[in-house]
Amino acid sequence: MTDETSGLERLLEAVQQLSMAGSLEEVQQVVRTAARDLGACDGATFVLRDGEQCYYADEDAIAPLWKGLRFPLEACVSGFAMLHRTPVAIPDIYADERVPHEAYRPTFVTSMLMVPVRTLDPIAAIGTYWATPHTPTDTEISLLQGLANATSVALDKITVHEQLANAVALREATHELATTDELTGLRNRRGFFEQSRRRWSDSTGVAAVAFIDLDGLKVVNDVEGHEAGDRLLRRLAEALQRNVRDTDVVARLGGDEFAVFSPDLPPAELLDRLKLAVGRRASVGTAALTDIDLLPDALLEADAQMYAAKRRHLSVRSA
Repeated sequence: MTDETSGLERLLEAVQQLSMAGSLEEVQQVVRTAARDLGACDGATFVLRDGEQCYYADEDAIAPLWKGLRFPLEACVSGFAMLHRTPVAIPDIYADERVPHEAYRPTFVTSMLMVPVRTLDPIAAIGTYWATPHTPTDTEISLLQGLANATSVALDKITVHEQLANAVALREATHELATTDELTGLRNRRGFFEQSRRRWSDSTGVAAVAFIDLDGLKVVNDVEGHEAGDRLLRRLAEALQRNVRDTDVVARLGGDEFAVFSPDLPPAELLDRLKLAVGRRASVGTAALTDIDLLPDALLEADAQMYAAKRRHLSVRSA
């Protein structure tokens, strides 16, 4: 039998521990040990409702009970407590028809007390068990129900935290999809401008911008098909990534057009790097940038330089 004063002290300790619990595992650990202490009993279980089943998630007992097993709600006392939203005190389990006797025969259990976690819409139950005949007292029932109420708050808090974390993760994943080019895995136009602005904030206030145009993509698409064209785009994207720095931003702006933002790098040096990367596969133009708000203008200048390079290349080939 549990002394009321010591029981209240132990319950208060458990409530404080549950308020700091950050995971279901931590909640289970507090519940299984506190329940056994509060009932001065030989075993305790923590049962979660899983749809129409009772899942015996955790236990602390002198011998194994049912940890890891599932039973229909209608077939176990924990389910009865949750369905009827009321504590169930059973001094003699073999004299009570609500107890599935065959499940209990291999165990030490003679008497038990089961309370629901959350009375309006139970989501779990806490069970305490005695190896010798025992009639659960009003104090024991009140203490265990107090533990169940604190457990309900802890579980709700964890659920809210998980929902918030999932919402944040979903928002981040959605944003990543919205700023990434699906074909190449590079930044898309939106991602290019966003990421360039972030990298600019860590720079010394100067940068180089490049505009790259893949030569001959239309011919490849017309002659060999779009799958071949897609492979060509991916190979160019990989070549660009290999030949820039980690601080640079590489993007596919659309179609056969790519861009690179390079903080703290002269345009001529960026041009040399990219010419080495693309070879004869693409035309490149670069421009200087001294104000991030002028990035669109710098990109247009780099585009003009790219077309000048393309015309020079075509004139050499036709000469």
